[in-house]
Parts: sequence; C-alpha cells; structure tokens
Amino acid sequence: MLILGIESSCDETGVALVQSSGAPVPTLLSHALYSQIEMHQAYGGVVPELASRDHIRRVLPLTTQVMQEAGKSLQDVDVVAYTRGPGLAGALLVGAGVACALGAALGKPVLGVHHLEGHLLSPFLSADPPEFPFVALLVSGGHTQLMRVDGVGRYDILGETIDDAAGEAFDKSAKLMGLGYPGGPALSRLAEQGDGTAFKLPRPLLHSGNLDFSFAGLKTAVLTQAQRLGEQLEARKADLAASTQAAIVEVLVKKSLAALDQTGMKRLVVAGGVGANRHLREQLNAQCAKRKVRVHYPELHLCTDNGAMIAMAAAMRLQAGMQEASRAYTFEVKPRWPLDAISQSV
Repeated sequence: MLILGIESSCDETGVALVQSSGAPVPTLLSHALYSQIEMHQAYGGVVPELASRDHIRRVLPLTTQVMQEAGKSLQDVDVVAYTRGPGLAGALLVGAGVACALGAALGKPVLGVHHLEGHLLSPFLSADPPEFPFVALLVSGGHTQLMRVDGVGRYDILGETIDDAAGEAFDKSAKLMGLGYPGGPALSRLAEQGDGTAFKLPRPLLHSGNLDFSFAGLKTAVLTQAQRLGEQLEARKADLAASTQAAIVEVLVKKSLAALDQTGMKRLVVAGGVGANRHLREQLNAQCAKRKVRVHYPELHLCTDNGAMIAMAAAMRLQAGMQEASRAYTFEVKPRWPLDAISQSV
C-alpha cells in the first residue's frame, strides 16, 4: 500500500510517499520539504495569510517531485493522507483541500492525521526505530508533553505544559535577546559559545512532584536579567542564551527521568522540533545510559514539520486497524485538537 502524506499546518510544506507492506515499520520512499523561514523573517514570526498562500504555490510541485523521485505515478497511490490539525486554520485548509481533491480525482480514499501524532511516531522513520511500549517526550512548538505510549493510538498523557511550552520558551527568550526569527535555533547556536552557569535562572515546577511543565516564569526571568544587564547585554548574550538553554534542558531531562521511574519503562522516545537540540540530546543520552534506558530520536532533518511523519502516522494507523481511510471528500480541519482526544477507532 502506498500512502501519500501532505503536511501544511504552519510554515513548512511537506510531501512524502510511504510504503506499507505488512512489515512492522512502513518504508519511506521519498519526501520533499519547503520551509517558509526566509519569507517570515522580515516580520519576526509566521504571518498566517502568507503561510497559506505559499502552501498553495508549493504543494503540487513538491508532490510531483516526490512521485518522480520514488518512480511512481499518482495512480499508484492507495491513500492520500493530510494534516487535519492542530495548526493554522488557513494553512491546514490548503493541505486538506489538495488531499481531498487528489483523492476524488484519483478515486482513492483520504485520511486526516493528527499533527502531533505524526511527530510522536516520527522516530519510526529513523535507522533505529523504537518498539512499543515507551515513554515519549513530545516537544514541538507550543506543545510539551510526557506520555505513555503502548501502541498506535494508545496514548496516556502523564504531564504537559500549563502555560508556555519549551519551544515557546526558546523562541520568546531569543526574541527578548534580539536574536530574530526563528528564535529557538538561533538561541541554541549562540548558547554553544556561552557559559550555562553564568546566570541563575529558575527551573519552574522542577520539584512539583508531578510531570507538568511551566516555562512562562523562565521567560520573565530572562527578560528581567536582560534589563538588568542593560548595555552589557550584547557582551553577555551568549552566557544568557546558554543559561536559558540549560534551565529548559534540565527541566525536560529530569521530568523525563521521573516519567521513566513512574512507569518503570526502559525506553524513551523524543520527538518534535526541540528534539533536535544538541544539548538536550547529550544530557538525555548521558542520564539514560546510566539507567540503561534506550533513547530514540527522529533523524535531525525530520524533527521539523514534514510530510514523512504524516504519511508514516497514516500508514501505522491503517496497519494497526485503528482507522479507515474514507472516500467522503468533504473535510473539516481542527486548528485546536488535543492529542488525547484521538479515538482509537476514528
């Protein structure tokens, strides 16, 4: 079975083709991605209307590219999958509309996929795919969650952010330091040159006794420290970036270890854009090695939003019998869609 996946939830247009042949893990045949970062940099953040228009321009050429690289034609596709939510409403509508139009034109069924489930299952695209069950740390954009994953569609949220997520803490702190857009990667690069112990910043909810997260207070502390530095900020910016990163990473690592202790599991999956952070990977690898816990990540180029994770999630849901593709080509996107709202049968 060939599944074509389309991702258009925010500022990346992704298309991919995955083959499901009964093996435990489907195979990625080809994928293509276009990032809108350069376009949005002039505005300091994502402009939803511009994002939607650019998805319209990119999605069909990317689809053609993917089919050519895989040596397949559209007629070979068995299911067209797309991101149904969460995300920007206008951007989601582009991917959903194109997917349903393709499905109708080809007479093939379509399947709406949860964006976060795509991230969650993206490590199955790596050279070292995990096995169920595992604890997952999902750190993507405005989402930071720890969950127990017993199988496809079988998710139990152990803890989540009550305000700003880790990705937002990176981005907002970077903006306070004048690092531009996208802020998180810029802050991480600058942190490589700084001292992570230079400034004493808070670790919110680190000793809360639960697995929830809160990073809004850290952002406020970064603002206060930047204001105190005044004219010295430029000279100390690398140290402030490193201290900010150290605070975020320490919370993520210690909460992940607590989740492993709570569940008794020996396998951890890290997914989402923040999962590409080098310091986070180093700390998790070191701490988990001491506990003889296996850690799995997506390939670095698949940490951001991409079509491969959407096609993979669709293939795994179909293969597990958790969902059926539909030939009803009407669609409804879900800009707000909690991951724990996914039904095992829908």
